[in-house]
Amino acid sequence: MNIGPHILSNPFFLAPMAGLTDRPLRQLCKKLGAGYAVSEMVGSQPGMRTTRKTSRRINQAGEAGLIAVQIVGAEPRMMGQAAACNIDQGAQIIDINMGCPARQVTGGLSGSALMRNLDHAITLVEATVGATRVPVTLKMRLGWDERSLNAPELAKRAEVAGVAMITVHGRTRCQFYTGKADWAAIRAVRDKIKIPLVANGDCASASDAKAMMQASGADAVMIGRGAYGRPWWPGVVAEQLHAGTGCAEPTLAQELNILLQQHEETLRLYGAALGNKTFRKHLGWALGRLFERDLISAEQLMAARASLLGQPNNDTVRHGLREVYDVALGGVGLAA
Repeated sequence: MNIGPHILSNPFFLAPMAGLTDRPLRQLCKKLGAGYAVSEMVGSQPGMRTTRKTSRRINQAGEAGLIAVQIVGAEPRMMGQAAACNIDQGAQIIDINMGCPARQVTGGLSGSALMRNLDHAITLVEATVGATRVPVTLKMRLGWDERSLNAPELAKRAEVAGVAMITVHGRTRCQFYTGKADWAAIRAVRDKIKIPLVANGDCASASDAKAMMQASGADAVMIGRGAYGRPWWPGVVAEQLHAGTGCAEPTLAQELNILLQQHEETLRLYGAALGNKTFRKHLGWALGRLFERDLISAEQLMAARASLLGQPNNDTVRHGLREVYDVALGGVGLAA
């Protein structure tokens, strides 16, 4: 599939997630076969665009593949300026966030709160499209709540305004992340638009991805929480469903090397202290997935969490991670 002039290698993407999809994770996911990855959302207000936090979020130095930046806001002029600013810094695609359910975002009438006022939402789309020379995409939910499932209307109006791709998370804002994503409900959007449609929500496996596309009629799927602790997962799903476009499921030794690489790149981006804290959530998920596969016991998981997740020494973290994978491998041992 395409996003404007850009041809993607496969339709299995890494979803934008605040506090998670930084450059190290995006780069790894794309290297390991994800067809596309989008940055964390960045605020459109001028004061927010220049903070150190934002500069790290949009840091693209050395990042291969398509560069896509997600912006969020509630004022048309600022959205246009934010889009132009990010394009000047290397963005090749601008994604508009109308799906975030977090109260600190919707309280400012941004994110999924925009689905309560489609006329205003479209002014933001028009301002963003008008200020850019690259494709603009839009991510949304089914609606604010069950009484206002207006994603089809918003998607159609956004297509008319010039949006190149629509992503729909199969929940309403008021659901947050509870219950099960309604993949079939996304089909109502498919019936309204001709541009590419991406389904999002609860895709944890290749069978999920296949079922999502069949139920929704979507051209692609975005994997969010399914990639927690495993940057290789979108690429694995791609390989299982579109052989030759992704990557084979890694061995445990390969998993370890990928996680060590992510740790190293995270420290490089954030510095030793903040990088240590930033990587902890990824480390915690990776440990949890070893337990889920019965590769370590509950006691070993608890011990690893206790010793590593609060450990400030990065050399100790790396050594401890190696030891955990050594246990998972049955004590065979890994190269130093």
